[in-house]
Amino acid sequence: MRRSTIERRLSDVHQQLVRARTDLAVIEEQLVVANDIADDTRLRALVAESTAASREHDEAGRHATVLAQTRDALVSRIDDLQHRQDELLGRLVVGPG
Repeated sequence: MRRSTIERRLSDVHQQLVRARTDLAVIEEQLVVANDIADDTRLRALVAESTAASREHDEAGRHATVLAQTRDALVSRIDDLQHRQDELLGRLVVGPG
């Protein structure tokens, strides 16, 4: 692979990593809030013993679960991108072949 191609791909991977890390920071902040809300609604559901409070807790729990899954997918994506970046850096330093 030509040096210019490796450099271009390395730049693309770097940009993707920056975006993914920014997205991860946002998701982690949202997850903290969603978990707090889920905890609060759980307590309200226990105290209120109403179906409405229980539904609210279920919804908050689902939201927190989806955010956690999104975070896990982003962490995996970042790991993949870091491996790709390392591979490209290795090719750039070592050269073809």
